[in-house]
Amino acid sequence: MKKIEAIIRKSKFNDVKEALHSVEVNFFSYWDVTGVGNEKEGHVYRGINYSTSEIQRRYLSIVVNDEFVQTTIDAILKSAATEKVGDGKIFITPVEEAYRIRTGEKGKASLV
Repeated sequence: MKKIEAIIRKSKFNDVKEALHSVEVNFFSYWDVTGVGNEKEGHVYRGINYSTSEIQRRYLSIVVNDEFVQTTIDAILKSAATEKVGDGKIFITPVEEAYRIRTGEKGKASLV
């Protein structure tokens, strides 16, 4: 099992959610986060300068069986990309074990 953590643009969240559902990744957690990016210049919109050094993003946490790792990554990459600076990052870490609290199932069975 692997944990996939993705930081994406808030505006792309619905696209990513639909892409994950289409590849049968139906459970994940998410929350709004603020991060500091590499871009140091601000953007001007209607005469107001907006800082882009602190960026509002959405953070997704997904645990999948090993067979679904690449499919999940591909779905996120395709649906979250705008080809502009600030599209986000994906991190993969191993998960030693998982349990379903309701039934006590563990391992792969706990994720379906």
